[in-house]
Amino acid sequence: MAPLFNAAADLLARGLSCAGPDKTAYVDQLEAVTYGELARRVAAAASGFRALGLRPEQRVLLVLLDTVDLPVAFLGAIYAGLVPVPVSTLMSSADYAYFLDDSRAAAVVLSESLLRKVFAAGPPGIPVVRSGSDPETPLAEGDCTFAQLLALAPPAERPASTCADEVAFWLYSSGSTGQPKGVMHLHRSLAATADTYGRDVLGITSEDVVFSAAKLFFAYGLGNALTFPLSVGATAVLLADRPTPESVVRTLRRFHPTIFFGVPTLYASLLAEDTHRPEGASPALRRCVSAGEALPRHIGQHWEARVGVEILDGIGSTEMLHIFLSNQPGAVRYGTTGTPVPGYDVELRDDHGAAIEGQGEGALWVRGPSAAMAYWNQRQRSLSTFHGPWTCTGDRYQRDEQGVYIYCGRNDDMLKVGGIWVAPFEVESVLSSHPAVLEAAVVAHADGDGLIKPKAFVVLHAATPRGPEVVAQLRAFVKEHLAPYKVPRWVELVDELPKTATGKVQRFRLR
Repeated sequence: MAPLFNAAADLLARGLSCAGPDKTAYVDQLEAVTYGELARRVAAAASGFRALGLRPEQRVLLVLLDTVDLPVAFLGAIYAGLVPVPVSTLMSSADYAYFLDDSRAAAVVLSESLLRKVFAAGPPGIPVVRSGSDPETPLAEGDCTFAQLLALAPPAERPASTCADEVAFWLYSSGSTGQPKGVMHLHRSLAATADTYGRDVLGITSEDVVFSAAKLFFAYGLGNALTFPLSVGATAVLLADRPTPESVVRTLRRFHPTIFFGVPTLYASLLAEDTHRPEGASPALRRCVSAGEALPRHIGQHWEARVGVEILDGIGSTEMLHIFLSNQPGAVRYGTTGTPVPGYDVELRDDHGAAIEGQGEGALWVRGPSAAMAYWNQRQRSLSTFHGPWTCTGDRYQRDEQGVYIYCGRNDDMLKVGGIWVAPFEVESVLSSHPAVLEAAVVAHADGDGLIKPKAFVVLHAATPRGPEVVAQLRAFVKEHLAPYKVPRWVELVDELPKTATGKVQRFRLR
């Protein structure tokens, strides 16, 4: 029989060992919770779930804002041998109906403010645990508040008898290419990311205070604000509100984090702000990290010049749980994604699946200790992504003579113009460096003869006047920096780009 291992018990033991019971583990807008209290609440949540009649391996859907209740519910479910499924708080009622149906959840834990949206189609017929202020509507029979859940039974004395290779939790893919997929992760996955990226790249310690603008339902945010800090006894700051420049800068000023995690869009928005400026907001800041999409060179350079802290840009995925290719502290090359994180192997493969040696361009494949087991109930998609120890990321990369990786785009986003491949990200990076542009996305579009040409969708800074003049300026600007065939044939000015809840541009919608 495989040795017993429970991911929640492991993280709590690590945190308590490094920090002791009296060190603050989490602080949100309303309370601070020590490691000792966190361990007690997690054990109580585990007992509460069991008291609701939930059985090992059943799924628990979590639709929670980033407050202390979210890590408690997530770890409590794992501690009880259940499978928590955290999902975005920014989805539609139809999306929640899909998550409930697809996961076959046996219970739901949700923030009170999201109740009506999550259950727009009516009560789900399973236990509902409501987190937040006093219930807006009366509790149905079998339902309870989160505080009541923690009081249903004495805290569990020991975790469920789980093993490292059984499913611990799901995360739904962000849906940048269509309907989200349930990604099944093992108990061993959390510790694997803590021991690779958290320890070997970030160098996180018990002295750190971390703040992730990326939410906990996002694979990136889960590592940032749960796995990494708990693994070393650090303190994590949680923000329930949307991560606007105002709320992010306010949080930086209030809690003075040492490590900050964002996404490229947020860094660009912070740099564009005149009122809520990021420089000096956290004098203790020593690390900034970006993931979710590739970070344009000019954003990294401007941030470091203004804030004084370099941004470690990296790429991860829901399937790999966190970052596996990253710039390293003190060796950042903006415009690249760096080198493989220790513990991960990366390959570029050609159109026939053969590995490319040395310099070249191809599809990015990765293998490492945090890979997911499969997609739930989607055999063909699992077969196309997971190949033994290797995972096909769906991204296209170049590798230079120094072994550094440069993002080209998603495989299905690449354009072939006049027989030559064009990477949308290259064109987007040039457009975004123009002072009038806040963000841009480039997709393939057919001209009157049915030939593929680049089309750009551009969001301008608020103070920039719209009109054909700025469009002509943007096309001329790209022509100054790139080959003529890469210049967008069309530039459409839009108010915003369609994005997933995790901030990734949905180019398939633009197409």
